Amino acid sequence: NLQDLKAGYLVGATPWKQQLMLGIGAFSCALIMAPVLNLLAQAYGIGPATPEHPQSLAAPQATLMASVARGLFGGQLPWTMIGIGAVIGAAIIAVDEQFKKRNARFRVPVLAAAIGIYLPLELMVPIFIGGLIAHFVERFHKIGPDDEGGRDRVHRPGVLFSAGLITGEALMGIAIAIPIVVSGHADVLALPEALNLNQWFGLLVLALVGWLLYRAGKKGEQAG
Repeated sequence: NLQDLKAGYLVGATPWKQQLMLGIGAFSCALIMAPVLNLLAQAYGIGPATPEHPQSLAAPQATLMASVARGLFGGQLPWTMIGIGAVIGAAIIAVDEQFKKRNARFRVPVLAAAIGIYLPLELMVPIFIGGLIAHFVERFHKIGPDDEGGRDRVHRPGVLFSAGLITGEALMGIAIAIPIVVSGHADVLALPEALNLNQWFGLLVLALVGWLLYRAGKKGEQAG
């Protein structure tokens, strides 16, 4: 894509070499993703909950695309809902433009609003918390509403920190799925009852991660 070509240009790569490596990457992903997805499907389930996997992995984007594809090929696409969504999207864009003209600190990006509409609540909560942390980091660095360069600089450490969290969570999910599939028991790694920690401990860990993320943002490069 254009971002890849731009990055390659900055480091001195040629387009044909980039396309070659993209092809190799796509081929490698096809070899790796199939067994990984099969492993996750056997261990946790993917998509709608089933009796075998009552807490299956959510796949909102894939579910959305599947619904659109079924509607297109089956001739049952809910055009009324699509029209309502288009009107809501246009209204959000108009409101956001008004905020932009007034140099307001509060904005309503249409993409963020759309993600908030179709993602499940359990996925939206951490995104919302991350947005709040980013807002407090911007206030700490006194980033103005039009200072996009400064915003990118102070967000960079937090983005890298968050990327590490996402990658680590994904790798741990795959690692935990292996003994589940091999043993055939979902509770093979369950802690003994005496060591079973309640939800308050999970909330404490979440607060700790949020504090570390805010701390990483505070140490970001000063704007200006």
